Amino acid sequence: MRNEMKKFGIKDQVGYLFGDLGGSMINLYISAYILTFCTYVLGISPGWMAGLFLFAKIWDAVNDPIIGSFPDRFRIGRTGDKFKPYIKIAMLPLAVSCLMIFADISTFSSLMKHAWIAVWYIIYGMSYTGTSMPYGAMASVITHDPVERTKLSRARSIGGTAMGLFFMPLVPMFIWKEDQSVNPGGFFILAVAAAVLSICFYLIMLKCTTERYSQVEKSIQENVNEPQNTDKTEYKFLDVIKGAAHNRPLIGLMIASLGAALASNATITLSTYVFKEYYNAPKVMSVSSIINIPIMLLCFALVPKIAEIIGKRKLIVIGCIYNAVVSFLLFLFPIANPYVYLVLSTLGNAGQTVYMMLTWAMVTEAIDWQVFKTGMKCDGTVYAIYTFSKKVGDSIGASGITAFLPAVGFVSGVSAQAAGVGDGIRTLATLTPVAACIIEIISVGLIYNLNKAKTEEMYAVLNKDI
Repeated sequence: MRNEMKKFGIKDQVGYLFGDLGGSMINLYISAYILTFCTYVLGISPGWMAGLFLFAKIWDAVNDPIIGSFPDRFRIGRTGDKFKPYIKIAMLPLAVSCLMIFADISTFSSLMKHAWIAVWYIIYGMSYTGTSMPYGAMASVITHDPVERTKLSRARSIGGTAMGLFFMPLVPMFIWKEDQSVNPGGFFILAVAAAVLSICFYLIMLKCTTERYSQVEKSIQENVNEPQNTDKTEYKFLDVIKGAAHNRPLIGLMIASLGAALASNATITLSTYVFKEYYNAPKVMSVSSIINIPIMLLCFALVPKIAEIIGKRKLIVIGCIYNAVVSFLLFLFPIANPYVYLVLSTLGNAGQTVYMMLTWAMVTEAIDWQVFKTGMKCDGTVYAIYTFSKKVGDSIGASGITAFLPAVGFVSGVSAQAAGVGDGIRTLATLTPVAACIIEIISVGLIYNLNKAKTEEMYAVLNKDI
């Protein structure tokens, strides 16, 4: 069967890269700037936004396993693909939600503004789940080869990184005026660009990637450890949950995702406030790509090679230790110059880049580990279980960090903040990554237990007769 399939190649990697571009285009923009838009333009308090973030993310965490199970339970479309049809359905409401979130409704009543943002933010969350779940799980049916999966993981990380390098630095130029005041119309212009480009990128992904193993429906029980239930190949949601509860690599990555989400939210959400309130120079963020590009290029060149030598797990731990040390030093020694702070904080975040580049390959291995142990191939559901933890982390990170803004004295809709607010925000921005990295170090270093020998044994069995 394998010889009759299209060979895995550059086209798959390029397509998978564009798939992450499609999701990241909207996800990064909303994640980074919805709070800025709502507090500075709409005058909505950060305390209320914290409650919205918490509710929406909890709702996402609840429905993620359900939505993620759809490809395992229901085959739709005429192509025979398992995951692509679901992406086609969800990508349009995802784009529309971005437009609606950043629409200037400042003239609406207070009740209408709050209701509008709440409804569209929830729609955004469910739409993003509808695209990201099948997209992430799709790697398991594109290839079974561990090396090729690492290439897909690298391609995925390039997509998100490209958004961070080339799109996100443009945002401050549009949303801030020369006098450092907010420009409401700039948010919507960028939302239009993000929505249109997102759909285009998803279409490229759908065209270029091949789901090679979507049609492989035969039982794999004869190739795996003897399952307790001879009917394991029949989809049973509770059985998948039970299998995940005993999947140590998956549990380790789920806990690690809490730390990664906390670090991401701290960096994305608080950066704008640090440069606006502590440095009074929000447009400085526009030059971040100048610093990021050489760092990213170096990481993309070295990380796969180093990971091959010392292993993905060890390299992630080293990267997180480095990130934690740099962040703690930035807390201990305040930097007066915004450009120096930008350089040092960006260098520190290279540790999270290492995590981002390697984690998706490790997630796929953890999903395959469950197949190996149970004989049930339900990659969509297991991936959804993993992303459940990411959503929990997002809810803690987004709502917790947002809730701390009023705690340090930040007030929405005022022209100038009270003295000391900037200092409080700087403290949050530097200490939160330290806590996040500690979580990642413990979970990846001590709980995740897949090594080279175990993965080779696993794939020797899973790839038998395929």
